[in-house]
Amino acid sequence: MSPDLSAAADSAGAALPRIGSVPYLNAVPLIHGLGSGVRLAPPSLLARWLRAGEVDAGLVSVAEVLENDLYDVVDGVGVCSDGPVYSVLLAHRGPLNEVRRVGCDPASLTSVRLLQWLMKDRGLSPDYVRMEGSRPPAEEGLDGFLLIGDPAIAFRQSSAASLYQLWDLGSAWKEATGLPFVYAVWAIRRAVDSGSLARRLIQARDEGLGALDELIRTRSEFDEATRDRYLRHHIRYVLGASERRGIETFAAGLERLGITAVHPVRWISS
Repeated sequence: MSPDLSAAADSAGAALPRIGSVPYLNAVPLIHGLGSGVRLAPPSLLARWLRAGEVDAGLVSVAEVLENDLYDVVDGVGVCSDGPVYSVLLAHRGPLNEVRRVGCDPASLTSVRLLQWLMKDRGLSPDYVRMEGSRPPAEEGLDGFLLIGDPAIAFRQSSAASLYQLWDLGSAWKEATGLPFVYAVWAIRRAVDSGSLARRLIQARDEGLGALDELIRTRSEFDEATRDRYLRHHIRYVLGASERRGIETFAAGLERLGITAVHPVRWISS
């Protein structure tokens, strides 16, 4: 059944902004303060909702805003890493330079582009094929597969992970550029009152980070030690000057390496 995407209204009858997010643990601190009305969808579906105007703002893959000149992007907040990210990985069995065919999580947008960037930067151009769902493929002929978000964490903790080498793309990006990587940002459709909504989203980030101890203690994803390590040490939520340089470097490489055309990010402040 399709989700109810009709706009809610406040007590004065004014339409409330419709907000969408990815359903992963890394988004929880950013949406905790927004209440129960946030619509959840994997990155690729969430991007389609935002493009179609079915939500007004979405915590979307940074590739979505680079490749589609449709949005204002909230400065100061994002889903970032500055080194190992833990939840974006390529599982492969042979050396990287022997990887010829990669299965990709169909939910992913930015992570596929990041993998393409990192491989092409090394002079490698494997074929990328769509997997059926966020799980290791049974199909023969794949030399590796890309997983993101909670399914990637679950795979890391499974017995099957011991059969593969796990390439953390956050680590690989940091080694290649010396910069943080930004996976997702708050993008607002330009027909929306972006200034007031940006303030709300930044306030929600601050509320979520203020409640981080509680979230780590009470969430059900994985075990508490994993939640603590992941949310405190792998994921960062403040998007500053070095993160913006990371986005610029990523965007420039996408064009330089012939992966895709990009548009300048149009930042807005609260």
